[in-house]
Amino acid sequence: MDPNSSPSNSNTTIPVVATLPAYGSDSSTGKPISLWPGMFHSPVTQALWEAKSHMFERLLDPPVDAPPQRELLNKTPSQSRTTILYNFSSDYILREQYKDPWNEVRIGKLLEDLDALAGTISVKHCYAADTTTRPLLLVTASVDKIVLRKPISVDIDLKIVGAVIWVGRSSIEIHLEVTQSTKGCGTSDSLALSANFIFVARDSKTGKAAPVNRLLPETEREQFLFKEAEARNNLRKRTRGGQKREFENGEVNRLESLLAEGRIFCDMPALADRDSILLRDTSLENSLICQPQQRNIHGRIFGGFLMHRAFELAFSTAYVFAGLVPCFLEVDLVDFLRPVDVGDFLRFKSCVLYTEVNPDQPLITIEVVAHVTRPELRSSEVSNTFYFTFTVRPEAKATKNGFRIRNVVPATEEEARRILERKDAQALLSSTLVTK
Repeated sequence: MDPNSSPSNSNTTIPVVATLPAYGSDSSTGKPISLWPGMFHSPVTQALWEAKSHMFERLLDPPVDAPPQRELLNKTPSQSRTTILYNFSSDYILREQYKDPWNEVRIGKLLEDLDALAGTISVKHCYAADTTTRPLLLVTASVDKIVLRKPISVDIDLKIVGAVIWVGRSSIEIHLEVTQSTKGCGTSDSLALSANFIFVARDSKTGKAAPVNRLLPETEREQFLFKEAEARNNLRKRTRGGQKREFENGEVNRLESLLAEGRIFCDMPALADRDSILLRDTSLENSLICQPQQRNIHGRIFGGFLMHRAFELAFSTAYVFAGLVPCFLEVDLVDFLRPVDVGDFLRFKSCVLYTEVNPDQPLITIEVVAHVTRPELRSSEVSNTFYFTFTVRPEAKATKNGFRIRNVVPATEEEARRILERKDAQALLSSTLVTK
């Protein structure tokens, strides 16, 4: 055999082609190049585009010098309600995209989808048929709560349903529910996860807060959700004004009590409690340059991508801290404090903020802070804060007799304040929900 003709010596050129057709092709999935970034993240964003392409096209090509919307409309929650279905049971490729090592849905990837769906729902609520006015710029302001009710299998079909449940002057709250049937327990779906996203409207020309369409709840459940969201909004206003408050009276004692053990670690480490660890010794960090593929249709970095990256770091932090595979329970709070742009140098810093030593279900609260760092300007600004709660997987805990998580203690007053402020915010939210 001629050695030059052997497969090992052959020079074959393999072309790399786009996996999606370009805009203007015969396929119904084609879309303008400026809208491609959303499709990078998830099949969900592609489905949302196909369903509501006319709305997104208007966002990209607003009329020149168009006036703002003149009259606000009355809309019902049903007008923004949107459902996404994941056919995991029959779509092998989709299942592989979402599968984690424990045959469950990747939570970080699901967070991306929730943000994308919430954004679409906010656009639907603010959409006006009058094409002579300029559209609003809608951005994620915060995530109020995401709670996992049960493990989400990647072998069973999954459904997400969401709608606007409350509006203020320029803010919108969207409630999302993820449902899935329990394996071997009939066909009825049960709630697997619930989430609440807050979006704010900005004038696309001036960048200032802009009024949004009114909401008219119709059903008893819609009215209940509206009242709950109103109470949460009032709570956010109160806590926002009190974040920088000084600790008084008994609160000073709480602060000193937290710092007491930390001082022993710093001054007499040999005598420190072996069941405790300094907060700073639980930290992890990673960095990245934000790429064009991670942008949304407004040209900024997609909020769901930021949540995904923060979740992965929080999961790793809990894993290293506990020494066992963690199990996600909830996102306590996400604040989007400033936008993140393509090309930004983004640093994620995490730590275990505090733990609750419960033998049946130990709780680990992780804080992740994202910083936009500009070396050429010698500046670093906080863009996002994230709070996640984990426990450990029961099957992992069963393999380790006498498992116990450690207490986390602060070494500085600033760390102690962060712990107390987060605990107080959680307690205030819990008490508000109980009294309602």
